[in-house]
This record gives sequence, C-alpha cells and structure tokens, in this order.
Amino acid sequence: MIMWVVIMWVAIAFLGLSLFYLGTRIPYFFDAATVTSWTKMKTFLISSWTIIGFMGLITLCLDFVNAIICALYFAMIWAVSDFTFFLIQKVFHFNLGHYYAGWVAIFVSILSLSLGWYLNHHVWQKNYTVTTSKDVPNFRIAMFADSHLGTTFHADGLKKHLDMIQAQKPDILVVVGDYVDDGTTREDMIQATRALGKVKTKHGIYFVFGNHDKGYYGSAHRGFSAQELVQELTQNGITVLRDESVLLKNAFYIIGRRDYSEVKEQGGKRASIHDLVESLDRDKFMIVLDHQPVEYNQEAEAKTDLVLSGHTHGGQLFPFNQVGKWIGANDLVYGLEKRDHTHFIVTSGISDWAIQFKTGTKSEFVIIDIKSNKHHKK
Repeated sequence: MIMWVVIMWVAIAFLGLSLFYLGTRIPYFFDAATVTSWTKMKTFLISSWTIIGFMGLITLCLDFVNAIICALYFAMIWAVSDFTFFLIQKVFHFNLGHYYAGWVAIFVSILSLSLGWYLNHHVWQKNYTVTTSKDVPNFRIAMFADSHLGTTFHADGLKKHLDMIQAQKPDILVVVGDYVDDGTTREDMIQATRALGKVKTKHGIYFVFGNHDKGYYGSAHRGFSAQELVQELTQNGITVLRDESVLLKNAFYIIGRRDYSEVKEQGGKRASIHDLVESLDRDKFMIVLDHQPVEYNQEAEAKTDLVLSGHTHGGQLFPFNQVGKWIGANDLVYGLEKRDHTHFIVTSGISDWAIQFKTGTKSEFVIIDIKSNKHHKK
C-alpha cells in the first residue's frame, strides 16, 4: 500500500510539472515583439487559461483521469520535440524563426493518443501454441480478462467479441478476472453474463475473480454484490473457481485461484499453489487461472504447466510498459514466458479500467492451443 501511495504522489508531482511546462510553451506561439509587450500577469493568465481550457475540454469529453493522461503525454512529447529542434538548430547553426517544435508536438501528441484510443477500443485475437511432453490430447483454450464491463463496451459489445471467440471453436473459455467493475450497472452485468453463458464450448466456461470484481465501493454503489455476481454466473452455467480445481477429459486440470488482492488489500487468505496441486495427478496437464501475474517462482516450483493472467493491461502506456515489473508488482507484464517447464501467459485485456488509451499495447482476447509432442489428436 505504501508503494502505491508513493506512486500516486509521484504522479501528482509529474502532473504539476507537466502543466507548468506546457504553460511555459504557450507564449512561443506568438512573435517575440508581441510577447515582449505583455506584462508578466498577462503572460501568466494567457498560459494558465489555455491549460485550464485544455484540461477542462478533455475532462468534459472524457473524464479527469484521462485529462491527466493527455496532459502527461503532451508534456512528454513536447519536451522531446523541443529538445530535438534545439539540437537541429545547434548542429546546423540556423534559427527556424517559427515555433515548429510546438506544432510538431501537438500533431504527434494528437496522432499518438488517437492511435491509443483505437488500440484500446478495438479488439484483436492473439494466438499462442504451448507444447507439452505430457500424454494429453490437443486442447484449445479461449481466454479474456479485464473487460471492466461498461468502460469501452457494454453487454452488446461483449456479445460481439464473444461471437469472435465462438468462431474459434474453443474446448473451454476462461474469464481471468476483472470481468466487472465499480462502474458496471446491474442490468449490464446480467445481460453480459447471459451472453457469456450462451458461448458454446466442449467443456465449459470458467471464471476467477480479479481485484475489481468484488467492487471497492460496496454493492450499493453499483447495484449488485459479489455474491449476486456469482449467482448470475452460476445460473448461466459458468463455473466459478475459488482455490478449486476441476478435471476435464481425464487429462486437464483447471485450477482457479483466489485473487492476490484478497491477501494484499483485504487481509484475507488464499491457498498456496503447492497446497492446490498437492493431491493432483502430475501426469495430467495443469492450467492455473490467476488474475494477477505474481508468485511465478512458486507456480513454477509447483510444476504447473500453464498459468494464465491479466491485470496489467499489457503495460498500458508507452514508455511506461514495464513499470509494474520494475517495481516488483508483477512478474510479467505481457506475453509468454517460460520458467523451467511452466508456461506463463499474460493478456493485455479485452478492455480497460479507466484510462481510455493504450499506446504500448492493444486490446485482445487470447486463443491458446495446447499440443502434445507425442502427436495425439482430438
């Protein structure tokens, strides 16, 4: 918790510096004679009101969180542009005369954030193939995480993505946490879960909780409790796993873990991965569903075969993609990694929590084909 408080204050400090820096750039758009004639107060007011207008417009169109993201991005790109044009003028010994650095910064910022909006609000299919020496039949898993229902799409939008998943004819579909959020309405949750329950798979749909699924502000805030979510999922034929495992085709274990937030944020407990697999047949392929990509060393030591996670949103924003790993909050931010014989896959998520831009990744659902090198067929 202390780490996140520190991160919050660092972010606030960067926001302050970014807004100050952007404010100092505004006078450069005017000719030198005009700026010279201004009083300090006039310069301050013009710069301040420009920045306030910028923040206000984005807050009105989106929200304050995304206004902060845009301000940070503009400042970062602007600083790079200023430095680049400074070097150009120093190296080639000439003065451009106009503030081209500012116009380039505005253009590149708008372009990159527009691309980030597109990458966040459109969903791609990501494919992986995992091979195993275990004597198991070929098996196809469809996975999505971090839908945060109501952020970039509602129930009807989820249904369209589920149709894309259905077309891949998965053996199972797994939902690896943060299916709903505090902003999800009860009606949206019900309609989305009904659509989810209609996906046809050979061996069912499995769900594990993420840190947002139980809600941070109580059931009254969004109109349903975590238990009501479980009831709705169960009524629609979806299996909720909380430190539990099921055996499929006498070859695959699906092991669903309680979310790490129950330990880290709520003072609760979750079973260790060693306890969860202790009584399982090691000749069978063990698939672990664990929303947050943590405890990789333990999961590798327990000799699980495949661990599926979300939570990180793929690092979300360039160039900050790897921050979660650098500060030790996550073992992997995105993609596929192998430790010993355990494969780990982290998805960037099918949607988002609050930030409406993905500049370092894109939204996705995942298809994973498990194939035995013994060449068994379905």
